[in-house]
Amino acid sequence: MYAATAPKTISSFLVEKGMPGFALGQQWKDKLGMRASFTAELVFDEVLVPLANQIGADGEGTIHMMRNLEIERVTLAAMSLGIAQRSLQVMVDYANERKAFGKAIREFGQIQRYVAESFAEWRSARSFVYDVARRLDLHSVGQRLDADATKLVASQMAKRAADAAIQVLGGYGYMGEYVVERLWRDAKLLEIGGGTLEAHHKNLSRELARNPSVLRD
Repeated sequence: MYAATAPKTISSFLVEKGMPGFALGQQWKDKLGMRASFTAELVFDEVLVPLANQIGADGEGTIHMMRNLEIERVTLAAMSLGIAQRSLQVMVDYANERKAFGKAIREFGQIQRYVAESFAEWRSARSFVYDVARRLDLHSVGQRLDADATKLVASQMAKRAADAAIQVLGGYGYMGEYVVERLWRDAKLLEIGGGTLEAHHKNLSRELARNPSVLRD
């Protein structure tokens, strides 16, 4: 957790299970997606945290927070890649198996568009995310531009891929028997969690306005 230890000073602390005053509150179960992920309120009521549980020095909490956000956003971008890859696998397998008018639906231009565009977007996002992950420095901050950009691109790409898979599968894609309806629901959270799309738009625009030289690298 992060807490103020002095005026304009944020520090990091480890709050452990069983500490007096720390408890789990309401558990949220009725979620659109990510239903296997345990989600609950954290309740802090006069929790006494020993100095030994402080992480780093006084005032380093802001740096920790920003660095963790950068790592989280790249991680969520990678999660988006997995959702898109699974969506592609399902739609390609179905397009090969499903027949209409005597031939596999992969032969129809409408289906080919969904498959081809989803694949091209996935591969493009994958290269971007892998490159940013490779260069991410875990001991510093200041990498928000790339971290935000990867999540902005990959999260929307994942939802489009899942949506395309549902469209290729038709009514089957809407049913729980196939995994793509869950992938679509899970993908939506990636456009919100770890920073909304709108937050990424703001961060990227401001950073580029302050530092346009990055466009010349």
